Amino acid sequence: MAETMDRTADPGLRYPTDEDLLAQVLRPYRAKNCEYLKSAVVGVDSGPDGQPGVGAACTFRIPESCYIDDTGHFNSVEFNICYNQMFYYLIAKSVRERVLEPFARWTMDDFWARQLGDILITDFRSTFRRPMGARLFHGEIEVADVAEWDGSDIRDALVVIRTKCRYWDDRGGDSHGEVTVAILNPPQSGP
Repeated sequence: MAETMDRTADPGLRYPTDEDLLAQVLRPYRAKNCEYLKSAVVGVDSGPDGQPGVGAACTFRIPESCYIDDTGHFNSVEFNICYNQMFYYLIAKSVRERVLEPFARWTMDDFWARQLGDILITDFRSTFRRPMGARLFHGEIEVADVAEWDGSDIRDALVVIRTKCRYWDDRGGDSHGEVTVAILNPPQSGP
């Protein structure tokens, strides 16, 4: 097993929302009218163990639910859709800026080829502490750790990312979660 933990660019960096990249990341959501992620500032900071950590601070707007009549509150389906959009953008930006291993070795074409078919949620936990409005709210995602396994004759290559996230609104709404994502078929790192 080859394990990679949060090797990134210099801590303290901030990458403002890349509007073109965001539009590309959200392209699969356009036909369903659920492009909820409006901005995402990716940051690289020193973690408690001195290792750099990567995360994003985001803003969302859900003018109308893509799957149900208005429930009047942010719900678990919207939590998951918003998480996916945050995660995809964070990984795409990590590839573009080369700030998180193994994604610093990927090309943008590597990411686009894997965005939908090879990125799978393997564990999803969400908690809703106080009801939250869905019209305008904020979110954060943080990479807790990344593990990378090379392929062998008995199993395929794999990247596993553990993340933490939370959402809140200006009226005290609050929810959070822990999500583990597996990326199948990662590009090979070399000979």
